[in-house]
Amino acid sequence: MLHELLLALLGYTGDFVIDERERAETLGLADPSQILDEPTFKLAPDLSFIQTSERSVIERLIPLGFYYKELDCFAKRSRNLSSAHSATDVPLHGTYETQKGKAKKGSVYRRAIANGIVEILSVYRSAVLQVEQNLLSDPLPILATVTQGLNKFEVLLPPLYELIVEMEREDIRGGQLLNFLHKRCHCGVPELQACIQRLLWHGHQVMYNQLASWMIYGILQDQHGEFLIQRQDDGDGEGKSSHLDVIEKLTHKSADDATLTDWHLGFHISLDMLPEYIHMRVAESILFAGKAVRVLRNPSPAFRLQEPFIHQSVPKASDRVQGFLGSFAPQKELLKGTSLIAEELLPQSEADKIEAMLQELKQSSEFHKRLFESAVSSIRTIAANHLWELVVIRADLNGHLKALKDYFLLAKGDFFQCFLEESRQLMRLPPRQSTAEADLMVPFQLAALKTIGDEDKYFSRVSLRMSSFGVNMATSQMDLKMKVQADGNLGVPSQGRASAELSLDAWDGIALEYSIDWPLQLVFTQEVLSKYLKVFQYLIRLKRTQMELERSWAAAMHQDHADFANHRKDRKNGSVSQQRRQRCRPMWRVREHMTFLIRNLQFYIQVDVIESQWNVLQAHVQDSHDFTELVGFHQEYLSALISQSFLDIGSVSRILDSIMKLCVQFCWNIENYEINPNLAELDHIAEEFNKKSNSLYTILRSSRLAGSQRAPFLRQFLMRLNFNSFFEATARGVLNVVRPRPTLPVLQQ
Repeated sequence: MLHELLLALLGYTGDFVIDERERAETLGLADPSQILDEPTFKLAPDLSFIQTSERSVIERLIPLGFYYKELDCFAKRSRNLSSAHSATDVPLHGTYETQKGKAKKGSVYRRAIANGIVEILSVYRSAVLQVEQNLLSDPLPILATVTQGLNKFEVLLPPLYELIVEMEREDIRGGQLLNFLHKRCHCGVPELQACIQRLLWHGHQVMYNQLASWMIYGILQDQHGEFLIQRQDDGDGEGKSSHLDVIEKLTHKSADDATLTDWHLGFHISLDMLPEYIHMRVAESILFAGKAVRVLRNPSPAFRLQEPFIHQSVPKASDRVQGFLGSFAPQKELLKGTSLIAEELLPQSEADKIEAMLQELKQSSEFHKRLFESAVSSIRTIAANHLWELVVIRADLNGHLKALKDYFLLAKGDFFQCFLEESRQLMRLPPRQSTAEADLMVPFQLAALKTIGDEDKYFSRVSLRMSSFGVNMATSQMDLKMKVQADGNLGVPSQGRASAELSLDAWDGIALEYSIDWPLQLVFTQEVLSKYLKVFQYLIRLKRTQMELERSWAAAMHQDHADFANHRKDRKNGSVSQQRRQRCRPMWRVREHMTFLIRNLQFYIQVDVIESQWNVLQAHVQDSHDFTELVGFHQEYLSALISQSFLDIGSVSRILDSIMKLCVQFCWNIENYEINPNLAELDHIAEEFNKKSNSLYTILRSSRLAGSQRAPFLRQFLMRLNFNSFFEATARGVLNVVRPRPTLPVLQQ
């Protein structure tokens, strides 16, 4: 009887202990799915030689055999992932309904837990074997020997069985399984807590192996989608479709550099597989470190060819000829040099250091959150430092930042001054949609020849583009025709008004493109370049407006000097020139007000905003050796440019656009004044300018802007505008007094 009992405790039933589930399936008496979630090992009902006290003790022991059999079946099933399930494998009792009709997913984490279950069951088998040896050595074997040897497993096997039942019923896998075990560790039974911690240790071994593959080699070893880092295309379709246009741009810009697409959109943190005891900040560090290692270990082919020559000096003319002839020789030396690039970007010593830190975590018997976070932070710092070295030193980030400042932020003022002067006559006419970009290339190249030296190696990366303007032109033309019809009493030819408006609006589509090489796309994303373009288009409009105002003043002075010379020659007709000067004086006052506002705005943006923020960025670049910090500083730099230039405030940007349009229209009307003197139109422009400039001053001096930290130099700008309290008095009058539309002579006050 005792040997039958010991066999039953190892899952082998017979005549003494029977399995009611097997008996029901054999006789076809019941559906397995109808059997309740409880042990099915029972004593045979026809045993008459067992006393009632012995029966109760045996009935308390034999469920251990049921739990052992179920745990053993789970371990065999989970550890045999490479082959199909055997027909003799029986699903866990209580999970029949959930597994019916479902294909079982593979899980390396569940296989690791099964290895831990095998360890616990081996201890249980050893205890049963020891009980058997004690029974054999005892001349009077008793049942108490069995209960004494297996008593501790009564608090271990039932909870472990419940654990695996819930694991399979809910299909818990990957990081969810780690989180599930971590919660079950908190119990009041030391033996059970030690067993579950051992299972969790086995699960962490898999996680550490995946972390090592990801953070040392940049390889995602996760065939079943259980790691906390997953590929983007493994997630939901909604996130993928929302970034479809960005993916197309990235692949268009660098089709050969898959690492760039991986960096921006290739991987993400799976919240479902992220254990709760691992903070999101730590998960982001893991994600960054792996992506950085992927970049460092997979440099672009073009970068591999350029890198051996980066630190070489420029060859002489004779060396160039010899080098050209030798370029057709077998390039064994070149290939030998480029094969070491990836290792230089991430030295093997650093990879060994990362592996040592992960190995130390792996060997620990318990998971220590503080040590884990410290190791991840150290690995992230190593990856960030080497990525910083790649981008800042090897790829010359600061030189490209300076080039973007020169061309997108108009720091090369002489170049854009020359370009706008060369293209002024072209921009007086509406652009032709088919040839506008080609037409602009002529003055663009002329300005480059006059102002750009051979030492500027970045200008070749700059290209001029014209945005699509067909819709804007059509709408502008319709609006202008409606304006002309409504203001027919102004006497302005509709063709001239339409031409002026079209020439201003459509040419505002001038854009620059900058060619970026690997790995600078990690910093200069499409979003970043679009912000640079937004600031550039704003500054080029401002520069063009300022030049039109200056040119109108130069033309006026030329005419005034000619009138004065004629007056000295012919004093009899001198009154005509004097009358013209008196008639034009109010217009020059309006022009002076416009120039004063535009110049101060231009000085504020170029000096107070761009130069000050550039100095801050340069200080950060010099002090920081972390790639993430560097990207953050650059984002702050761009955000400061946009916010302090008021491009993110719709009301202010619309007023500034209106003011620039009014200034250009005013200059063109003055230029055509001798041919078509139209005081009513000039009067209307002056009135609108006064309204817009006063509104601009009122908004900028509000406490929401002037009192905030978003524009630290705004008070200086307002002080320059209102140095004699003119703007303040005028703005107060506009707000508090309702008065009729003024005429130009009123401007003399």
